[in-house]
Amino acid sequence: MERRNNSAAGGISFSGLLQIVFIVLKLCHVIDWSWWCVLLPTIIPIGLAAMIVAVAFIIAVVKDE
Repeated sequence: MERRNNSAAGGISFSGLLQIVFIVLKLCHVIDWSWWCVLLPTIIPIGLAAMIVAVAFIIAVVKDE
């Protein structure tokens, strides 16, 4: 009988861990950064993904013309 392992490996990324550390430090008043700086590990990947989607959309539109 063949045995298969279909479990997906999960976990937290480096930026996710860094985000949690920054939030905990902010809430414990260890750092006095603005929330924009604290949330940068989340904001940067979202911004990069949005730029990639925008560039792909522009390329698709230009290619159809």
